[in-house]
Amino acid sequence: MAGNSRVSVDEHRADVAALLAPLVEAARRRTRTEDVLLAAALGRVLAGDLVAPVAVPLFRNSQMDGYAVRAADVAGASADAPVRLAVAAEIPAAPGVPPRLAPGTAARIMTGAPVPEGADAVVPVEDTVAGTFSGTPRPDTAAPTGDVSGPGASHAVEVRVPRSVGDFVREAGSDVRPGDVLLPDGTVLAPHHLAAVAACGVGSVRVVARPRVAVLSTGSELVAPGETPGPGQVFDANADALGAAVRRAGGDVVLTARCGDDAARFGAVLAEAAAVADLVVTSGGVSQGAYEVVKDVLAGSGAVGGPDADQEVGRAMSPSVTFRSVAMQPGGPQGFGTVHGTPVLTFPGNPVSAQVSFAMFLREPLERAAGLPAVDRVRTAVLADALSSPAGKRQLLRGATGPGGTVRVVGGAGSHLVASMARADVLVDVPADVEEWDAGTEVEVREL
Repeated sequence: MAGNSRVSVDEHRADVAALLAPLVEAARRRTRTEDVLLAAALGRVLAGDLVAPVAVPLFRNSQMDGYAVRAADVAGASADAPVRLAVAAEIPAAPGVPPRLAPGTAARIMTGAPVPEGADAVVPVEDTVAGTFSGTPRPDTAAPTGDVSGPGASHAVEVRVPRSVGDFVREAGSDVRPGDVLLPDGTVLAPHHLAAVAACGVGSVRVVARPRVAVLSTGSELVAPGETPGPGQVFDANADALGAAVRRAGGDVVLTARCGDDAARFGAVLAEAAAVADLVVTSGGVSQGAYEVVKDVLAGSGAVGGPDADQEVGRAMSPSVTFRSVAMQPGGPQGFGTVHGTPVLTFPGNPVSAQVSFAMFLREPLERAAGLPAVDRVRTAVLADALSSPAGKRQLLRGATGPGGTVRVVGGAGSHLVASMARADVLVDVPADVEEWDAGTEVEVREL
């Protein structure tokens, strides 16, 4: 249904939030989840606690490059009176079980290598007289099993610092024990989280399924970036940009299409989009012109159907969409509703208007629908320059923040000034009743 009423930004935000509430609730309840490999898990939201299946470390190992010893054998060591021990074996960080360490001997050991039975401490190589492994000969022989002693003791090490039981020894499970909650439900997976998961040997994780979004950019004048425009044609800045905005907010773009102003063609694409997506986002075709294809179709004056739809005249998708004017600039013409139960949001076609619309109305609920935590992007800044604003409409001006918490408006108010949008990192929120602000005024800005 069409509407000519003008509503506030906050009212339209509330209506969009209500429209998308089922998607947000599904994410909260973890109704839709999926398993993804670690290589594809960055930025995804964990669905349920992840419990460690194994201990970390898996086995008792050395924290340092040095010598595995019995603490009692080096209890009296000092710089003036180092304790000399026969080095009976070398233990690299490699597969295998090292042989048992006999009293009065040491085993050269590398970081991460298993500490042999019989050893209860590690002496860092820096705490030996040599102070380094450089030039130290390896044992001629080292028995693969049994005591590390006797024939393998081809050289010695002099320890000049006493060690206590457990020094520089990582016990199995000292980081994580089997059954511990490694990561709680709702964790947004970052590289360090994935490192912990991989260390536990877990190859895939269960995450919240991303909301599936279709992006439809309309207008017969549009050509794709990279193509050659003809007379009267312009490059489409919305399909790629809105798709990127959807992905950044945690959505999965399942369909992207560029449609002209033909109602039948748009109706067919819309039918396909509604069938595969949880949300359809359109740009263009919602103003007061004569070729407003989105309005024509969704308000019921155009045919809506797809390849498999009933071709009988009058057969449509029963759209229930409200078109309205929101008291903001840019981005005033807006629409919201459903097509066959699939939510649809209609944004203006001007690129700045489309981006501002996404930032104001869709980014936050889409993030909630992806299971992402709430982020407060509204803060204050200080105007670097004076500004004027027309009364009666809330202005959302592109701004670039500077040093000392300042912000400077970039570009003008026009919704076609997409290049100035590229220089902005915030929207300066100017209330409808403000006509002049002096430099130095503290203002509210919304991070893009």
